[in-house]
Amino acid sequence: MCVLLFMVLYAALCCASSGSHQENIETLMDNVLVLRVPYGVNSKVYVPLTCGEAYQNQPVFWKKNGMELNPALQGNQIRVLVEEMDGGNYTCHLGPNGENLNHTVILVQLDPDNRTVILEEKSPEEGHIHCSASNYKGSFHCTWTRARLRSNAVVLLVKAERYLEKIPCELDADGSGVHCQDVSCPYKEEKHRITLTIYISSYSRLEVYTKAFYLREIVRPAKLPSLRISDGKVFSWTFPDSWEKPETFFALHFQVKVVHSGHVCNSEEHIEHNITEETKYEVNVKTKKYVFCVRAQDKFTSGPWSHWSHCTVNKEQVDC
Repeated sequence: MCVLLFMVLYAALCCASSGSHQENIETLMDNVLVLRVPYGVNSKVYVPLTCGEAYQNQPVFWKKNGMELNPALQGNQIRVLVEEMDGGNYTCHLGPNGENLNHTVILVQLDPDNRTVILEEKSPEEGHIHCSASNYKGSFHCTWTRARLRSNAVVLLVKAERYLEKIPCELDADGSGVHCQDVSCPYKEEKHRITLTIYISSYSRLEVYTKAFYLREIVRPAKLPSLRISDGKVFSWTFPDSWEKPETFFALHFQVKVVHSGHVCNSEEHIEHNITEETKYEVNVKTKKYVFCVRAQDKFTSGPWSHWSHCTVNKEQVDC
């Protein structure tokens, strides 16, 4: 009786385990399966593969990453054992040296995926992805940096959407960024965040990175053009050409700073510092050698500051 009870329990556990494994296998895209395994557990999962309905009665032969399997696997429908993070590209052929009929890539993702190692974290606040836009026309660009030991990582899929509305994106040629275009009107109030999701793999490891933001949080005005000096002490500039119009509606304010000669604009030591809404500023300093710096920010959203524009003043010589 005890032996029978044990066998029943064992069978039930096996069925439950098999079912849970099926639930942890998902199709990411055509010919790509994702197996989610718990972190810190030596997992062994059988994954079912099919060459295709057209080859049901054909002598199908399988390879992994171009190499013959040992022991050999044959048949249109098979199961392969995936241990821990050891996925791969499984191809099916008509015989050991036959043509490639089909393929399935098995990627492994840690669940929960709290062990991200493919991308470098830009900062605790910003995370792994940096996004920026030069205005409110809906175009934005996001970038990321692969870790030194994961330079081979490949971006498989990029998704961007705002409240279930898909946003079209185009991956950069080097796979280190993406350009997206949201068609929302720039005058419309943003009620929902944009969500960007990056699926990236290194060998058989898959990691998913997500960033959510309002466009107003990432709009950074371009560097201020036409910076010049008149009367020896009045600096003036114009709005960036890429900035929205009318300028009265999309208002900017400006941070001006005068730093010592030879210092950079980000220097903590400054001679003069101010905020203005005018596109000109008169300096009031005694020194004849200094650096004048100015940058812009959306007046109403307090988003990112533009990069500095500057002029180097050396007595009568000015270089802007």
